[in-house]
Amino acid sequence: MTLLELIEAQAARLHEAGVSFGHGTTNAFDEAAWLVMWSLHIPLDALDDHVSDEVDDAAAAKAQALVQERITSRKPAAYLTQEAWLQGVPFYVDERAIVPRSFIAELIADATIDAWLSDQTVRVLDLCTGNGSLAVLAAMAWPDVTVDAIDLSAQALEVARINVDRHGLGERIRLLQGDGLAPAEGAYDLILCNPPYVNSASMEVLPLEYRAEPALALAGGTDGMDFIRQLLAKAPDHLSPQGVLVLEIGNERPYFEAAFPTLESAWLDTSAGEDQVLLLTRETLVNAQLNVLVNAR
Repeated sequence: MTLLELIEAQAARLHEAGVSFGHGTTNAFDEAAWLVMWSLHIPLDALDDHVSDEVDDAAAAKAQALVQERITSRKPAAYLTQEAWLQGVPFYVDERAIVPRSFIAELIADATIDAWLSDQTVRVLDLCTGNGSLAVLAAMAWPDVTVDAIDLSAQALEVARINVDRHGLGERIRLLQGDGLAPAEGAYDLILCNPPYVNSASMEVLPLEYRAEPALALAGGTDGMDFIRQLLAKAPDHLSPQGVLVLEIGNERPYFEAAFPTLESAWLDTSAGEDQVLLLTRETLVNAQLNVLVNAR
């Protein structure tokens, strides 16, 4: 049996089992390729070089067993391999932290955010850092900045520490534990945040793969905006005069606009469209607060 034949057979099993994707892959073939190649110690970007390789029975059985675990447990593949890739960068992950998949990573990699930065951008905050992937990518993209990475979960920060050390960024990334912006110190020139934003109705029908992740990193209350309301109220106090907040809200744009109908947001283009990530300047947030005070009088 060739590698390609083995992958195709496992893809058929995943499809027939009805597993859900979205934690690094979007379809059965890519998920099967990930699991099979990982089990055979073949680099995940080297499929074309190995499609015709013969796989012996013992190696095939090992790959088939891993796919069976994926089907039976309904855990994301990243939890089984304890590795996830974001913009070509490998990260350790386990059940203590959400599987990294933020669209903000794209905006860091393609320099979209750079238009709002300057040579005075020296302090970055990754809020709700999870396994630390955005903090690491930010430190890689902007060598002159230091990064604070905050999470409520001490367990998630244990995973983040593994990734910060893995990429040799311990001198530039500081991990802080606490609720929201409470541990933040001083003003930041850029705040990145992929918060819990899934609304209650959506939480109730999430596929098992998503329920395997920490609910703390997903659930955002009735309309998904609980954390975001607190963040937008407090963010101006933690942004420098020219600072900006880059905020991911997934598929919750209707809820966001209902919660903040007068907020002038810059929506950023990602591979999933222009509804996933928005950018807010400190000035915008301050003006929104002033408008609320005026209207309340």
